[in-house]
Amino acid sequence: MKRDALIAVVLFALVALVPFSGEAYWLRLGTTMLMYGVIAMSWNFIGGMAGYPSFAVAAFFGLGAYTGAVAQKFGLPMGLAWTCAGLAALAFAALLGVALLRLRGHYFAIASLVVAEVLRELVNSATELTGGGMGLNLPIPTMTSIDAQAAFFFYAMLGLVAITFAAMLLTTYSKLGFGLRCIQQNESAADMLGVDTTFYKVSAFMLSGVFVGMAGAVYASWVHYIEPPDVFDVLFSVKAIVMVLLGGAGSVFGPLFGAALFLSLEELVWRKFLEVHTGVLGLLIVLLVMFLPKGLLSLSNRLPWARKTR
Repeated sequence: MKRDALIAVVLFALVALVPFSGEAYWLRLGTTMLMYGVIAMSWNFIGGMAGYPSFAVAAFFGLGAYTGAVAQKFGLPMGLAWTCAGLAALAFAALLGVALLRLRGHYFAIASLVVAEVLRELVNSATELTGGGMGLNLPIPTMTSIDAQAAFFFYAMLGLVAITFAAMLLTTYSKLGFGLRCIQQNESAADMLGVDTTFYKVSAFMLSGVFVGMAGAVYASWVHYIEPPDVFDVLFSVKAIVMVLLGGAGSVFGPLFGAALFLSLEELVWRKFLEVHTGVLGLLIVLLVMFLPKGLLSLSNRLPWARKTR
Protein backbone atom coordinates (compact mmCIF):
# COMPACT_ATOMS: atom_id res chain seq x y z
CA MET A 1 0.00 0.00 0.00
CA LYS A 2 2.81 2.43 0.88
CA ARG A 3 4.57 1.72 -2.40
CA ASP A 4 1.37 2.36 -4.40
CA ALA A 5 0.81 5.61 -2.49
CA LEU A 6 4.38 6.74 -3.19
CA ILE A 7 4.07 5.95 -6.90
CA ALA A 8 0.80 7.88 -7.02
CA VAL A 9 2.35 10.94 -5.35
CA VAL A 10 5.18 10.99 -7.89
CA LEU A 11 2.76 10.46 -10.78
CA PHE A 12 0.40 13.24 -9.66
CA ALA A 13 3.36 15.59 -9.06
CA LEU A 14 4.48 15.07 -12.67
CA VAL A 15 0.95 15.61 -13.99
CA ALA A 16 0.72 18.83 -11.96
CA LEU A 17 3.45 20.30 -14.17
CA VAL A 18 1.22 20.26 -17.29
CA PRO A 19 -0.07 23.88 -16.86
CA PHE A 20 3.53 25.13 -16.91
CA SER A 21 3.87 23.99 -20.52
CA GLY A 22 1.94 27.10 -21.58
CA GLU A 23 0.02 25.14 -24.22
CA ALA A 24 -3.78 25.46 -24.06
CA TYR A 25 -4.19 22.21 -26.01
CA TRP A 26 -2.24 20.13 -23.50
CA LEU A 27 -4.06 21.78 -20.63
CA ARG A 28 -7.47 20.95 -22.11
CA LEU A 29 -6.34 17.41 -22.91
CA GLY A 30 -4.94 16.97 -19.40
CA THR A 31 -8.19 18.14 -17.79
CA THR A 32 -10.16 15.70 -19.94
CA MET A 33 -7.79 12.86 -19.07
CA LEU A 34 -8.16 13.58 -15.35
CA MET A 35 -11.96 13.59 -15.70
CA TYR A 36 -11.75 10.24 -17.51
CA GLY A 37 -9.53 8.99 -14.68
CA VAL A 38 -12.18 9.84 -12.08
CA ILE A 39 -14.88 8.14 -14.15
CA ALA A 40 -12.79 5.00 -14.67
CA MET A 41 -11.72 4.67 -11.03
CA SER A 42 -15.28 5.22 -9.86
CA TRP A 43 -16.59 2.42 -12.08
CA ASN A 44 -13.79 0.19 -10.82
CA PHE A 45 -15.37 0.11 -7.34
CA ILE A 46 -18.52 -1.67 -8.50
CA GLY A 47 -17.44 -3.16 -11.84
CA GLY A 48 -13.79 -4.05 -11.32
CA MET A 49 -13.85 -5.05 -7.64
CA ALA A 50 -17.37 -6.43 -7.19
CA GLY A 51 -17.87 -7.62 -10.77
CA TYR A 52 -21.22 -5.87 -11.30
CA PRO A 53 -21.53 -4.43 -14.86
CA SER A 54 -22.93 -1.00 -13.99
CA PHE A 55 -24.07 1.46 -16.68
CA ALA A 56 -25.10 4.10 -14.13
CA VAL A 57 -22.04 6.31 -14.63
CA ALA A 58 -23.92 8.59 -17.04
CA ALA A 59 -26.74 8.97 -14.51
CA PHE A 60 -24.36 10.00 -11.71
CA PHE A 61 -22.40 12.33 -13.99
CA GLY A 62 -25.52 14.10 -15.26
CA LEU A 63 -27.06 14.29 -11.78
CA GLY A 64 -23.89 15.86 -10.40
CA ALA A 65 -23.62 18.30 -13.30
CA TYR A 66 -27.19 19.56 -12.89
CA THR A 67 -27.05 19.60 -9.08
CA GLY A 68 -23.93 21.74 -9.18
CA ALA A 69 -25.33 23.98 -11.91
CA VAL A 70 -28.67 24.56 -10.15
CA ALA A 71 -26.89 25.18 -6.84
CA GLN A 72 -24.76 27.88 -8.48
CA LYS A 73 -27.85 29.27 -10.14
CA PHE A 74 -29.30 29.90 -6.66
CA GLY A 75 -26.12 31.64 -5.50
CA LEU A 76 -24.05 28.90 -3.85
CA PRO A 77 -20.25 29.24 -4.20
CA MET A 78 -18.63 26.93 -6.73
CA GLY A 79 -16.86 24.70 -4.20
CA LEU A 80 -19.98 24.27 -2.09
CA ALA A 81 -22.01 23.48 -5.22
CA TRP A 82 -19.54 20.74 -6.13
CA THR A 83 -19.86 19.28 -2.63
CA CYS A 84 -23.66 19.31 -2.90
CA ALA A 85 -23.37 17.49 -6.23
CA GLY A 86 -21.25 14.77 -4.64
CA LEU A 87 -23.67 14.37 -1.73
CA ALA A 88 -26.65 14.21 -4.10
CA ALA A 89 -24.95 11.48 -6.16
CA LEU A 90 -24.00 9.63 -2.97
CA ALA A 91 -27.57 9.65 -1.64
CA PHE A 92 -29.01 8.70 -5.04
CA ALA A 93 -26.52 5.83 -5.38
CA ALA A 94 -27.49 4.54 -1.92
CA LEU A 95 -31.20 4.49 -2.77
CA LEU A 96 -30.60 3.11 -6.25
CA GLY A 97 -28.20 0.47 -4.97
CA VAL A 98 -30.68 -0.91 -2.45
CA ALA A 99 -33.23 -1.28 -5.26
CA LEU A 100 -31.06 -2.49 -8.16
CA LEU A 101 -28.32 -4.56 -6.54
CA ARG A 102 -30.78 -7.33 -5.84
CA LEU A 103 -30.41 -8.06 -9.57
CA ARG A 104 -27.39 -9.75 -11.11
CA GLY A 105 -25.66 -10.00 -14.46
CA HIS A 106 -27.36 -8.54 -17.51
CA TYR A 107 -30.52 -7.81 -15.52
CA PHE A 108 -28.58 -5.37 -13.35
CA ALA A 109 -26.79 -3.93 -16.40
CA ILE A 110 -30.06 -3.20 -18.23
CA ALA A 111 -31.70 -1.73 -15.13
CA SER A 112 -28.74 0.59 -14.47
CA LEU A 113 -28.68 1.64 -18.12
CA VAL A 114 -32.28 2.88 -17.95
CA VAL A 115 -31.59 5.20 -15.00
CA ALA A 116 -29.77 7.83 -17.07
CA GLU A 117 -32.65 7.99 -19.55
CA VAL A 118 -35.18 8.45 -16.72
CA LEU A 119 -33.14 11.28 -15.20
CA ARG A 120 -32.73 12.91 -18.59
CA GLU A 121 -36.50 12.97 -19.11
CA LEU A 122 -37.01 14.42 -15.64
CA VAL A 123 -34.49 17.18 -16.34
CA ASN A 124 -36.14 17.89 -19.70
CA SER A 125 -39.53 18.29 -18.03
CA ALA A 126 -38.32 20.54 -15.17
CA THR A 127 -37.95 23.54 -17.47
CA GLU A 128 -38.13 26.29 -14.85
CA LEU A 129 -35.43 24.73 -12.69
CA THR A 130 -33.06 23.14 -15.20
CA GLY A 131 -33.85 24.95 -18.44
CA GLY A 132 -35.15 21.73 -19.99
CA GLY A 133 -33.97 21.01 -23.49
CA MET A 134 -32.62 24.55 -23.84
CA GLY A 135 -29.84 23.76 -21.39
CA LEU A 136 -28.47 25.76 -18.49
CA ASN A 137 -25.81 28.46 -18.41
CA LEU A 138 -23.41 28.61 -15.48
CA PRO A 139 -21.71 31.73 -14.10
CA ILE A 140 -18.21 32.25 -15.43
CA PRO A 141 -15.59 32.45 -12.63
CA THR A 142 -14.05 35.88 -12.18
CA MET A 143 -10.36 35.25 -12.73
CA THR A 144 -7.49 37.22 -14.16
CA SER A 145 -7.35 35.46 -17.52
CA ILE A 146 -8.61 32.54 -19.57
CA ASP A 147 -5.34 30.70 -18.89
CA ALA A 148 -5.88 31.09 -15.15
CA GLN A 149 -9.38 29.64 -15.51
CA ALA A 150 -8.06 26.66 -17.47
CA ALA A 151 -5.34 26.01 -14.88
CA PHE A 152 -7.89 26.29 -12.04
CA PHE A 153 -10.17 23.60 -13.46
CA PHE A 154 -7.16 21.41 -14.28
CA TYR A 155 -6.04 21.46 -10.66
CA ALA A 156 -9.65 20.98 -9.49
CA MET A 157 -9.84 17.78 -11.54
CA LEU A 158 -6.38 16.74 -10.34
CA GLY A 159 -7.47 17.17 -6.72
CA LEU A 160 -10.58 15.09 -7.39
CA VAL A 161 -8.47 12.36 -9.02
CA ALA A 162 -6.19 12.30 -5.97
CA ILE A 163 -9.18 11.96 -3.60
CA THR A 164 -10.74 9.21 -5.74
CA PHE A 165 -7.44 7.33 -5.94
CA ALA A 166 -6.97 7.58 -2.16
CA ALA A 167 -10.46 6.14 -1.63
CA MET A 168 -9.76 3.31 -4.07
CA LEU A 169 -6.40 2.54 -2.46
CA LEU A 170 -7.91 2.40 1.02
CA THR A 171 -10.78 0.26 -0.25
CA THR A 172 -8.44 -2.17 -2.01
CA TYR A 173 -6.44 -2.90 1.14
CA SER A 174 -9.41 -2.88 3.54
CA LYS A 175 -12.06 -5.32 4.66
CA LEU A 176 -14.44 -3.73 2.14
CA GLY A 177 -12.09 -4.54 -0.73
CA PHE A 178 -11.72 -8.14 0.48
CA GLY A 179 -15.50 -8.49 0.70
CA LEU A 180 -15.95 -7.09 -2.81
CA ARG A 181 -13.43 -9.54 -4.23
CA CYS A 182 -15.29 -12.37 -2.49
CA ILE A 183 -18.51 -11.18 -4.12
CA GLN A 184 -16.81 -11.11 -7.51
CA GLN A 185 -15.52 -14.67 -7.13
CA ASN A 186 -18.71 -16.25 -5.79
CA GLU A 187 -21.41 -14.10 -4.24
CA SER A 188 -23.56 -17.01 -3.09
CA ALA A 189 -20.65 -18.65 -1.30
CA ALA A 190 -19.63 -15.34 0.28
CA ASP A 191 -23.18 -14.84 1.53
CA MET A 192 -23.23 -18.34 3.04
CA LEU A 193 -19.93 -17.66 4.83
CA GLY A 194 -21.38 -14.61 6.56
CA VAL A 195 -20.18 -11.80 4.31
CA ASP A 196 -22.70 -8.93 4.35
CA THR A 197 -22.93 -8.81 0.57
CA THR A 198 -25.74 -6.25 0.46
CA PHE A 199 -23.82 -3.75 2.59
CA TYR A 200 -20.61 -4.20 0.59
CA LYS A 201 -22.34 -3.89 -2.76
CA VAL A 202 -24.27 -0.77 -1.78
CA SER A 203 -21.09 0.77 -0.33
CA ALA A 204 -19.22 0.12 -3.58
CA PHE A 205 -22.11 1.56 -5.59
CA MET A 206 -22.09 4.70 -3.42
CA LEU A 207 -18.35 5.08 -3.97
CA SER A 208 -18.91 4.65 -7.71
CA GLY A 209 -21.42 7.52 -7.65
CA VAL A 210 -20.06 10.23 -5.35
CA PHE A 211 -16.85 11.02 -7.26
CA VAL A 212 -18.52 10.88 -10.68
CA GLY A 213 -21.15 13.29 -9.41
CA MET A 214 -18.45 15.75 -8.34
CA ALA A 215 -16.68 15.28 -11.68
CA GLY A 216 -19.93 16.17 -13.44
CA ALA A 217 -20.23 19.35 -11.35
CA VAL A 218 -16.64 20.39 -12.09
CA TYR A 219 -17.20 19.67 -15.79
CA ALA A 220 -20.33 21.84 -15.82
CA SER A 221 -18.43 24.76 -14.28
CA TRP A 222 -15.55 24.18 -16.70
CA VAL A 223 -17.65 24.35 -19.89
CA HIS A 224 -20.11 26.99 -18.49
CA TYR A 225 -23.08 25.40 -20.28
CA ILE A 226 -24.78 22.01 -20.06
CA GLU A 227 -27.75 20.29 -21.67
CA PRO A 228 -29.34 16.87 -21.00
CA PRO A 229 -27.98 14.99 -24.06
CA ASP A 230 -24.46 16.14 -23.20
CA VAL A 231 -24.19 15.16 -19.53
CA PHE A 232 -26.54 12.14 -19.56
CA ASP A 233 -24.77 10.62 -22.56
CA VAL A 234 -24.59 6.83 -22.29
CA LEU A 235 -21.09 7.01 -23.79
CA PHE A 236 -19.81 8.06 -20.36
CA SER A 237 -20.88 4.65 -19.06
CA VAL A 238 -19.41 2.81 -22.04
CA LYS A 239 -16.11 4.73 -21.86
CA ALA A 240 -15.75 3.96 -18.16
CA ILE A 241 -16.04 0.22 -18.81
CA VAL A 242 -13.65 0.31 -21.77
CA MET A 243 -11.04 2.33 -19.87
CA VAL A 244 -11.04 -0.06 -16.92
CA LEU A 245 -10.83 -3.10 -19.21
CA LEU A 246 -7.92 -1.54 -21.09
CA GLY A 247 -5.99 -0.78 -17.92
CA GLY A 248 -6.94 -3.80 -15.84
CA ALA A 249 -10.19 -4.36 -13.96
CA GLY A 250 -9.90 -4.44 -10.18
CA SER A 251 -6.32 -3.13 -10.13
CA VAL A 252 -5.18 0.06 -8.43
CA PHE A 253 -3.44 1.86 -11.30
CA GLY A 254 -5.29 0.11 -14.15
CA PRO A 255 -8.14 2.65 -14.46
CA LEU A 256 -5.69 5.57 -14.62
CA PHE A 257 -3.53 3.97 -17.30
CA GLY A 258 -6.65 2.84 -19.15
CA ALA A 259 -7.99 6.40 -19.15
CA ALA A 260 -4.70 7.75 -20.51
CA LEU A 261 -4.55 5.05 -23.20
CA PHE A 262 -8.18 5.54 -24.22
CA LEU A 263 -7.82 9.31 -24.54
CA SER A 264 -4.60 8.88 -26.53
CA LEU A 265 -6.35 6.52 -28.94
CA GLU A 266 -9.32 8.87 -29.14
CA GLU A 267 -7.13 11.86 -30.04
CA LEU A 268 -5.05 9.85 -32.51
CA VAL A 269 -8.11 8.50 -34.30
CA TRP A 270 -9.80 11.91 -34.40
CA ARG A 271 -6.73 13.37 -36.13
CA LYS A 272 -5.98 10.57 -38.58
CA PHE A 273 -9.41 9.09 -39.34
CA LEU A 274 -11.89 11.91 -38.92
CA GLU A 275 -14.59 10.45 -41.18
CA VAL A 276 -14.55 6.90 -39.76
CA HIS A 277 -13.18 7.63 -36.30
CA THR A 278 -15.88 5.70 -34.42
CA GLY A 279 -15.30 2.48 -36.33
CA VAL A 280 -11.50 2.69 -36.20
CA LEU A 281 -11.50 3.49 -32.48
CA GLY A 282 -13.86 0.59 -31.81
CA LEU A 283 -11.64 -1.80 -33.79
CA LEU A 284 -8.52 -0.72 -31.89
CA ILE A 285 -10.28 -1.21 -28.56
CA VAL A 286 -11.57 -4.67 -29.55
CA LEU A 287 -8.05 -5.74 -30.59
CA LEU A 288 -6.56 -4.48 -27.34
CA VAL A 289 -9.18 -6.24 -25.23
CA MET A 290 -8.72 -9.47 -27.23
CA PHE A 291 -4.93 -9.56 -26.93
CA LEU A 292 -4.75 -7.99 -23.46
CA PRO A 293 -7.76 -9.49 -21.66
CA LYS A 294 -6.34 -8.53 -18.26
CA GLY A 295 -5.54 -4.98 -19.28
CA LEU A 296 -2.46 -2.95 -20.03
CA LEU A 297 -0.82 -3.63 -16.67
CA SER A 298 -0.75 -7.37 -17.40
CA LEU A 299 2.23 -6.66 -19.68
CA SER A 300 4.39 -6.14 -16.60
CA ASN A 301 3.93 -9.81 -15.67
CA ARG A 302 5.41 -10.87 -19.01
CA LEU A 303 8.72 -9.07 -18.46
CA PRO A 304 11.80 -11.27 -17.74
CA TRP A 305 12.40 -9.89 -14.24
CA ALA A 306 8.74 -10.43 -13.35
CA ARG A 307 9.01 -14.11 -14.26
CA LYS A 308 12.20 -14.48 -12.22
CA THR A 309 10.49 -12.90 -9.22
CA ARG A 310 7.62 -15.37 -9.42
